[in-house]
Amino acid sequence: MTGAFHVVDDAMAPALGDVRSAGPGDLIYIRRAATSRKDWPRYWEAAGVALARGAFVHVMNREETLV
Repeated sequence: MTGAFHVVDDAMAPALGDVRSAGPGDLIYIRRAATSRKDWPRYWEAAGVALARGAFVHVMNREETLV
């Protein structure tokens, strides 16, 4: 079974509920630009819930230029 793949940045993001309900096998990549979103604190909290549920959460930094 393949998990979900989510990317959060300043221009796009999945539904908060999708991030919050992510679990084992799901991938969430957060780009640095996401911090400029008005709803950024809500996404950060949802990513924490996903991490606790077993999702892979990666906060991108230098990788931005590679993607």
